[in-house]
Amino acid sequence: MLSRVKVTMLLADYAQVAEGKLNLIGGGWSITGPEPSPFAIAVLFDIPWDRTNEKHRFRLELVDLDGEPVMTETPEGSQPLFVEGEFEVGRPAGIKRGTSLPVPVALNLGPQQFPGGGRYEWRLEVNGETDEDWRLPFSTRPAGSSG
Repeated sequence: MLSRVKVTMLLADYAQVAEGKLNLIGGGWSITGPEPSPFAIAVLFDIPWDRTNEKHRFRLELVDLDGEPVMTETPEGSQPLFVEGEFEVGRPAGIKRGTSLPVPVALNLGPQQFPGGGRYEWRLEVNGETDEDWRLPFSTRPAGSSG
């Protein structure tokens, strides 16, 4: 039986991966808006030894309080707001057997308009699996307020 991937996620104003590490600016918020502002999702995948040297696919989808996909306008019309990607991590020479390996991912998104007073959640799926801990909820301030 293969070991499960572990995941840590944070919302931030900006995120960057440099030298294998996550750099965050304004990390850890859970309330935004109501005006559109850019934001980032910082993800740290912890890949178990027996899951290295294989491709891993992920999908982050934004849903509303009812679990319905949040739609965004694109050149092709209204589409669900999601981010997909894949990665593979190899075992470095000389690393001790059984060591898990971190894979940092920084996803910077442009300004999004969310209705004021709403509650939303980014839900992560990795290799077709999901977990209750792989959710990143946030709220928007009511229209007419600022923070």
